[in-house]
Amino acid sequence: MNLSKLALADGLLAAGCIKFGEFTLKSGLQSPIYIDLRQVISYPQLLAQIGQAYLPLLQDLKFDRLAGLPYAAIPIATAVCLAGNYPMIYPRKETKTYGTKAEIEGEYHPGETALIIDDLATTGGSKFEAIEKLTAAGLVVRDVVVLIDRQSGAKEALEQAGLHLHAVLTIREMLDDWEATGKVPAEHIAATRKFLKATQ
Repeated sequence: MNLSKLALADGLLAAGCIKFGEFTLKSGLQSPIYIDLRQVISYPQLLAQIGQAYLPLLQDLKFDRLAGLPYAAIPIATAVCLAGNYPMIYPRKETKTYGTKAEIEGEYHPGETALIIDDLATTGGSKFEAIEKLTAAGLVVRDVVVLIDRQSGAKEALEQAGLHLHAVLTIREMLDDWEATGKVPAEHIAATRKFLKATQ
């Protein structure tokens, strides 16, 4: 991992976005690691760093606008939008029942390509609902870019649907670096690796 990625991973750890212990995941599974990227909004410098970290991945992708997924990824997509000067939209979790009754916020035109920006990829399931809203509005979706790939099947699930997953960081490379630098106790690293292997 290069130095800027290493600094970013360490920044996420220091901000409490990545915790080690015992946690119950949304799926009901007991996990020795918990990733909560909603915390980044309290750390403006870290959020700006995250916005910059997405840019190298976007250079080779073709798209007209970013689509941030609610709710955790909206601040991150905003940081990317500001860092790269890309226009942004986002699909709402619930349709407005008043005013414009919008399902998607921001300006877009049918036929354009929307690049999905999300915080985390686990199984990929949560992305499909948002992608359906975007495609129903006439947008084309080909790529999903996340800050962290938990390497729990999202890449494979998205590929089956004809979508490509790109990640700034993967859980394994972060664990390798924290093990090498001693930033995270060895028992937490071992427990997390065991958990990842068991849930693949």
